[in-house]
Amino acid sequence: MDAAIKSLRPGKPSDRQPEGRPAELDPAEFLAAAVRADQPRPARAEAEAAVKTLLAYIGENTEREGLLDTPRRVVEAFDELYQGYHQCPAEVLDRTFGETAGYDDFVLVRDIEFTSQCEHHMMPFYGKAHIAYTPVERVVGLSKLARLTDIFARRLQTQEHLTAQIAAAIDEVLKPRGVAVLIEAEHTCMSVRGVAKHGASTFTSRFTGMFRDNPAEQARFLSLVRGTR
Repeated sequence: MDAAIKSLRPGKPSDRQPEGRPAELDPAEFLAAAVRADQPRPARAEAEAAVKTLLAYIGENTEREGLLDTPRRVVEAFDELYQGYHQCPAEVLDRTFGETAGYDDFVLVRDIEFTSQCEHHMMPFYGKAHIAYTPVERVVGLSKLARLTDIFARRLQTQEHLTAQIAAAIDEVLKPRGVAVLIEAEHTCMSVRGVAKHGASTFTSRFTGMFRDNPAEQARFLSLVRGTR
């Protein structure tokens, strides 16, 4: 089932998408970096102080040897884990190649491993993305689809939103005849806390163009994704 995403654009009830159609995403989500260079942000020292406060909240002694450098390390880890806020998805897809010898079938990159962070509990979810698109004359480098996945994954996310963002970016920038995205992931917010169901997998998909309108192409995509592993 296609991931159902609420529109981030304010609008009147009459502006809403027709029932059963995917909601429109704000282009700012998938065409530009999420953080502007002039956007006010706390200083690194303030971020480290916040980590120290959380350590004290759980009952830790923030002055013991093992935790003296933890605030600095956590902030450095955040810089790495959330670098997607500062990267531009459109730039990743900007360079294309036209030497395709008239290739007119879809291109599939399967088993793109990723790790992201749940925006509800800030706990990791991880898995694989499978991405296909049917180009019109020009194609993008295969590694760019993996880079695109990482940019969106390295932000606080829901899996449904991640799926929709990847599909929307490819659809808008490359303007192919269709896009198919399938993501399978395990969420630690439900495997190591809460219901604690280790091994449960969540699947989300998004189809546009020919993949949405042609059940045979959708089935062929899913067959290739589920093929011999």
